[in-house]
Amino acid sequence: MNDLTALKQQLNQEELSHLDDLTRSWDLLADLSFADLLLCVPEPNMPVSPYTVVAHVRPTTSRSIYRTKMEGMVFKPGERPFLDQARKTLQSIDGGLLSQTNVERIRTLCIPVNFNGKAIAVLSRDFSPDDQRVAGELEMTYFSLFRKLGIMISQGIYPFKGAQAETEFTPRVSDGVIELDASGYVRFASPNSVSVLSRLQVDQVEGKRLGVEEFKCESIPLILSTQRPQSDEISLAGQTVTLKGIPLIEGTEMTGALLLIRDISELRRRDNLIRSKDSTIAEIHHRVKNNLQTISSLLHLQSRRLVAEEAQEAINDSVRRIRSIAVVHEILSHNPEASICFDDIIKPLVRLVSEGLTSPEITIDFKIEGDTVNFPSAETTALAVILNELLQNTIQHGFKDFPAQGSPEVTIHFGSTNENFHITVTDNGIGLPEIFDEKNFGLGLTIVSNLIETDLGGNMELFSKEPSGTVALIRIPKFGENLAH
Repeated sequence: MNDLTALKQQLNQEELSHLDDLTRSWDLLADLSFADLLLCVPEPNMPVSPYTVVAHVRPTTSRSIYRTKMEGMVFKPGERPFLDQARKTLQSIDGGLLSQTNVERIRTLCIPVNFNGKAIAVLSRDFSPDDQRVAGELEMTYFSLFRKLGIMISQGIYPFKGAQAETEFTPRVSDGVIELDASGYVRFASPNSVSVLSRLQVDQVEGKRLGVEEFKCESIPLILSTQRPQSDEISLAGQTVTLKGIPLIEGTEMTGALLLIRDISELRRRDNLIRSKDSTIAEIHHRVKNNLQTISSLLHLQSRRLVAEEAQEAINDSVRRIRSIAVVHEILSHNPEASICFDDIIKPLVRLVSEGLTSPEITIDFKIEGDTVNFPSAETTALAVILNELLQNTIQHGFKDFPAQGSPEVTIHFGSTNENFHITVTDNGIGLPEIFDEKNFGLGLTIVSNLIETDLGGNMELFSKEPSGTVALIRIPKFGENLAH
């Protein structure tokens, strides 16, 4: 966790970016050091300064000593003098024991965060000496690696500028750690890293040149030759691993490299399965859309053979309803997500309705306003049919006998409150008839009312608009996954 925005008046953009880069990748530091890390920022131009904790990370390899939120805590001037010493000397200071509460003692190591020769912050490694396990080879190696990275921080080398951002596949200390010497030979391999390599049929790597003699890949030699971090994903023997390599530099001398390695074979198999499933769902939506279009075409052909106008009109209404549902499946065939941006639906829907119902004698100006709203795909189909019916009703009845010199307009507005979505369809047509019985809707409005109440749990209100026109106001409770922007 971090909150660096409050430092904009103290630090320039480059300094803020440096601290941000540090905190975005410092899980590694906390895990290697088996301790909590606090990023402490001093007040400028004060030799003995208060320090504000702007970020805190807990280790996953050890117990955290802080039970409460540390961000925002302020250490008074002189309360932690080791912070001032580290900032002044640009050297790491082992602060020894700090008096804390009566619960436990705290030991601290303070590392200045050097940027262009200036300590813009101090990294405080805090742990309880009463809670440390007996150090073995692994613990000593991990802490040695932390010390080397700490030296790089105090020299302004780490974090590396422009390093790749971490992803869900980025390996961590608990996945596997390998230390290389300056020539690329394996100096240390953690038990977890040995297990990962054994699944790749790579055994006994200690003392061998990783990336050259064993586990051949280009990224490991690149770490040593370029002195820059490298990340890679390697598939071998039916398994997939990710690598993250960090060069270890002291002064101008390359002393080795730290490698993190993680087996992501199951994650990759899961992703491939999800992609395959998404492709299958998209194909189903595409076929449903094609079948709906085929049905609408057959109905349209049948309507042309009918003589009775009422029967023709009923079939043509059904054709438009089917096509409005097909629009939703067309969008889902390209984007098979759990929710759909309704902007992607309403525009082709308006075009479909306007092309099917307007005539050369009357041109209607459609406007879409308000929030961008995501709806679950199941509810989107119902909303498409609802808006199709309302627009169809508006055009057929609202602009019937509309004055020739008038400019017909239909506005669709999306809005929201904390509890509900509001969809308003407004026209400037002739308005509702003087005697209008809401209980005896026509078929179109009956379909709309049933879908709103039954499928969406909402309600609709129809009323006249002054000086002329009609407003249809739909209120729909917010679904769990919906977002209004």
